[in-house]
Parts: sequence; structure tokens; C-alpha cells
Amino acid sequence: MKTLVILAHPKINESKANKRWKDELFKYPQEIKVHELYIEYPNWNIDVQKEQSLLMQYEHIILQFPLFWFNCPPLLKKWLDEVFEYNWAYGPQGNKLKGKKIGLAVTAGGKMEYYRHGGKNKFSLDEIFIPFEETVNYAQGIYLPYFSVYGVSSHINELNDDKLSKNARDYIEHIRRTRE
Repeated sequence: MKTLVILAHPKINESKANKRWKDELFKYPQEIKVHELYIEYPNWNIDVQKEQSLLMQYEHIILQFPLFWFNCPPLLKKWLDEVFEYNWAYGPQGNKLKGKKIGLAVTAGGKMEYYRHGGKNKFSLDEIFIPFEETVNYAQGIYLPYFSVYGVSSHINELNDDKLSKNARDYIEHIRRTRE
């Protein structure tokens, strides 16, 4: 089973972690297809039929993005709103994502300890991702455990190149594990 990674980063070339993840993904073209929304749709005019057709070809889908204001980047939200439409992803005939494994791979700027009760951001990633989990559930998909890395913000920068390389390899293993 091949994996589709929907990558949504508005400035991927300025990213340290998402770019490193992307570079690692490209090492496995027989296993993983990377679909970059900000490259595919620079004018934000999403071809819904094309995207739905692409999703239909895969049983394992990962949404990869940096955490933006405790959510996903705006083009990914627009993509979800348009592509996961009534009678396609949900509704009386909306069963096209039924049984598909769908997960998240997310980079967070803040330190891990920020994402907990009593931490600086007050909520865990589990809580922040509840809307994604419910979206997948509502579309009758199988919500997978997410993959994340913390401390990627330039003012925190907890990741040196060795840690980031290991994390990128761990990401590939996460994809393989959740695909089974």
C-alpha cells in the first residue's frame, strides 16, 4: 500500500523541519507520493475533482503541515472544506473516505512542555487535533496516531541537524507502521 502525503506549507523552502521531512519522503518514491498544495495551487483555485480522484487512489493518507495558530495553514483548511464535500466525504452518499487511514504529521514551534495542561499553550496536541480527528471520523475514515516534532521555531530551535535527521527517519517509520 502506497502512502499519499498532502503537504501544506506556505514557505517550505524557509522551513527547517518540514523541508527536512519532505526531503526524506522523496527518498521513497515507491512507497510515498508527496502532493504539495502550495505548489499545486499558488492561486488557491483548488481542482476539487482532481483532488478527490487523487484521494481515491490511496488507502493511507497523511496531512503534513506546520501548526499555525493552533490549526493548519489556511490553504489546507480550504482544501478540506472544498474536497471533503457533501455526498462525497459525508452525507447520504458520502462514503469515499470510508475505511481510509488518515493521519497528521505536524511540526510545532513551541517546546513539548508548552503543549500540556498548565503549559504555556494550555492544551495538548491531542486536544488541538480534535477537529481533525472528528473530521476523519465524520467521513468514516480511520484516524491514525499523529506524528509530531516540537521546538522548531527559529527562536527556540531545539533541533540540531542530527536530531532533525533522526526525526525525519522516525517519520518514515511512523508512515510504515501506520500503513499496516
